[in-house]
Amino acid sequence: MLEKLSQDALVIWATIDPIGTMALFAALTSHLTDQQRRKTAFKTVLYAGAVLLGSILIGQLILNAMGIRLGSFQLGGGIILFLFGLQMIFGNDSNKAKQDPGHDIAVFPLAIPATATPGAILAVILLTDNHIHPITTQIGTALITLAVLGVTLILLLLSGKIIKLIGIGGASILTRVMGMILAAFSVELIMTALEVKQWVTLGP
Repeated sequence: MLEKLSQDALVIWATIDPIGTMALFAALTSHLTDQQRRKTAFKTVLYAGAVLLGSILIGQLILNAMGIRLGSFQLGGGIILFLFGLQMIFGNDSNKAKQDPGHDIAVFPLAIPATATPGAILAVILLTDNHIHPITTQIGTALITLAVLGVTLILLLLSGKIIKLIGIGGASILTRVMGMILAAFSVELIMTALEVKQWVTLGP
């Protein structure tokens, strides 16, 4: 069980990617005050935690009930992530704070799909498969998820120092760079999902 939880910790860390999330958070919140940034950080982790824990509890049941395969879910998430990456690359920073005043970036894109990534959602569903793992192991995986989210929160709260260091121009460059990374990562998700679909269709 300890070996399984250690592997779960590595997978969940890799799919949530707290360091990458911190860089994206710093880029997207460069126009906010310190107080607004702290509030956004807490809300981001809270929403992402609700999504991931909800996926552990009922994610598999919902997907099975709707007849949605995990590969299809990953493919759809990859497409959404790719479109958001393009928006970051070609977006206009000068209008960032003016567009959609009612839009809460803590929900989209920071909580979903930046923190609770399609890969992270898939990971927690697979790692807590009700048909394979006992309830004690599933609880351990859930606690690991919360621990990784706790580390993510700490890093988000420290992101203000990054913004002060790189300035507005640096934040603009960081936004573009993170957009390209997200676009590349989303393509990887899409290709993986398509490869799985092809294997299922053609057989081994």
